[in-house]
Amino acid sequence: MGLTRASSGLNALRESFISLNASSFLIALAGNPNCGKSTVFNALTGLKQHTGNWPGKTVTLARGRYSYRGLDFTLVDLPGTYSLLASSVEEQIARQFICFAHPDVVIVVVDATCLERNLNLVLQVLETTPRVVVCLNLMDEARRKKMLIDVPLLSQELGLPVVPTVARDGEGLEKLKEIVAAIAAGILHPAPKTVRYNQAVEAAVITLEKQLQPLLNGHLNARWVALRLLEGELSIRQELEQHLGLALPQNVIQLKTKKGVSA
Repeated sequence: MGLTRASSGLNALRESFISLNASSFLIALAGNPNCGKSTVFNALTGLKQHTGNWPGKTVTLARGRYSYRGLDFTLVDLPGTYSLLASSVEEQIARQFICFAHPDVVIVVVDATCLERNLNLVLQVLETTPRVVVCLNLMDEARRKKMLIDVPLLSQELGLPVVPTVARDGEGLEKLKEIVAAIAAGILHPAPKTVRYNQAVEAAVITLEKQLQPLLNGHLNARWVALRLLEGELSIRQELEQHLGLALPQNVIQLKTKKGVSA
């Protein structure tokens, strides 16, 4: 018999972040500040939402519910952030939720008028999970500025579904719900393209990834963890121990490459 949400350790891990009905799909809503993320959240959840604080933090927690074609969804509005590098409280919360609460889908809301800046977060999120859909919001502003965005090409380049929206008018939200439901139910399987780095970094990543895979046991993307260690992000060690009970061996942490890339 397969594991259900209620019977697996995955559900317990989710509960450490947020109380969740076992039959509800968990959806994370991420995005840069001022991209219209809160408008998307409000449009999807309406009055079925609750606001409080993240446990032990002063950062506001907003979560809401919506239904689509007989399926129930719990939507968590993550703090607005430009990256997942965990250099601020907001980034720490967003990163830990995406990585350790294992949402069924991550919606990344981007400002259609500032794609270059907003896509940085998209690329970082897709390194942690393939279950991502891009909500290309503020399309009305892009049209007003006479900006033309090739949505199919953007989707092809990212390897992710991209849904153009004007959240304040409800434009595109039905399609967004359809795509989210398809990913959550396992009908649609996004295949994001892997971000590649220079030869020295890739060689170090491959070596470290091989050491990490049996330790992580599928709970987290080993390539993403390898990259964080190579960047010298010691906070990832604390997060692994806190949320997975995993203390990385010292020989993994001290990996070095001939080019001087170190973790």
